Amino acid sequence: MSYNFKETMNKEERLAPGHRMCAGCGGTIAVRNVLRGLHEGDEAVITCATGCLEVSSFMYPFTAWKDSFIHNAFENAAATCSGVESAYRALKKKGKVQENYKFITFGGDGGTYDIGFQSLSGAMERNHDMVYVCYDNEAYMNTGIQRSSATPMYADTTTSPVGRESDGKEQNRKDLTEVLAAHDIPYAAQTTFIRNFKDLHTKAEKAIYTKGAAFLNVLAPCPRGWRYNTPDIMDICKMAVETCYWPLYEVIEGKWILNYEPKKKLPIEDFLKVQGRFKHLFKKENEGLIEKMQKEVDRKWEALQKRCDA
Repeated sequence: MSYNFKETMNKEERLAPGHRMCAGCGGTIAVRNVLRGLHEGDEAVITCATGCLEVSSFMYPFTAWKDSFIHNAFENAAATCSGVESAYRALKKKGKVQENYKFITFGGDGGTYDIGFQSLSGAMERNHDMVYVCYDNEAYMNTGIQRSSATPMYADTTTSPVGRESDGKEQNRKDLTEVLAAHDIPYAAQTTFIRNFKDLHTKAEKAIYTKGAAFLNVLAPCPRGWRYNTPDIMDICKMAVETCYWPLYEVIEGKWILNYEPKKKLPIEDFLKVQGRFKHLFKKENEGLIEKMQKEVDRKWEALQKRCDA
């Protein structure tokens, strides 16, 4: 699949400016660049779980979406998309619809990893011809920065607060990309915002034009929840990849492919130190906590390397 950066970036925007998302929000960066994967002339139906993206981009009667848009409850965005996709196939078969439509769902980690997981799992298992995109900002940002199962260990959130009795969230984050790949779907991938967006653009196009179910997990930092300087979002994404906290890989028809391997794997501190949610880890008495996080990153990275070499 050829890739032309200039051509891709010159595509018409399908998410209009003027929405109410925060400056530097990773969610809207994810949406704009995923939708660039659509080919000219193809229409899209977007379903969107309740969350930051929905409440800030669609405030009746105003919308930032140029494609058909359906607002869903937290728990049923994937179910709605699978239903619309089924209806489209039936109408197309009867000759009542001529246009080419693609079906894409967007959800944050709260509506994907947790509340919406049941409907997501069902839609993927049934192999509907749709793409589910998670813009993963690692907490319930829309409702007050509460921890989700995507929140990393030791992160400071409003429901895993750091204090005398707590070092932040106690558990490791759920590896949802691995869980969805285990559904034996045609395509699953993990990506984020690095360099010229090539990894995100190419994976979005693959996901959209793969026949059957596809899942795209996009690390999408949140300046409010992660507490970093807004312009630093690209640097944070780079550190997530270079430390192997967020590896770039894809699973195509069951084959695991590592898309990027750092020449020199950086320590996890380089990812943590620029985020306010981890500032407590850099107190002298908490050195062991960073060591524990490093061991977990190393364990997951080595397991992924083995899978991709198999």
